[in-house]
Amino acid sequence: MTRILVAGVGNIFCGDDAYGVEVATRLLRRGGLPHSVEVKDFGIKGLDLAYALTDGYDAAIVIDAAVRGHEPGAISVIEPDRPEAKDGAPSALFISAHGLDPEKVLGLVTMLGAGCNRILFVVCEPLTLGGEEGQMGLSEVVAASVDPCVHLVEKLVSSLLREYETAPSC
Repeated sequence: MTRILVAGVGNIFCGDDAYGVEVATRLLRRGGLPHSVEVKDFGIKGLDLAYALTDGYDAAIVIDAAVRGHEPGAISVIEPDRPEAKDGAPSALFISAHGLDPEKVLGLVTMLGAGCNRILFVVCEPLTLGGEEGQMGLSEVVAASVDPCVHLVEKLVSSLLREYETAPSC
């Protein structure tokens, strides 16, 4: 059976950075995904996400806010290149248990020697990340992209399941 992790990430105290958390919450409330798909809110716990990615999932979809130079609310799907395993000190890959840097998370997953076959990032261009004082809640334009993202993630899950079902066995 194909196992897929859907991971919402972000900081709820930093405005639109809470995007992934909100999408994960809506997916959980909505239900209807196959039992082999697990939706989790990781918040800012990058270390927890890195370990989850080594837990036998075939694929993962990580939902986050990311500044990419698009219009606020724009959704992108990114499949990053996996970093190569490096010799040397793991300190270069150290991540805080309460911080999330996707590049470092993928580096740690590679260093641990395991992980998903495919990791997709579904990201939304933020309008605001809350500034010095922080901010609760998504901006209006980013909040309006949550439901379209939920539908996109559901389509990606279906596509990944079909892909793995039709892949030739070893």
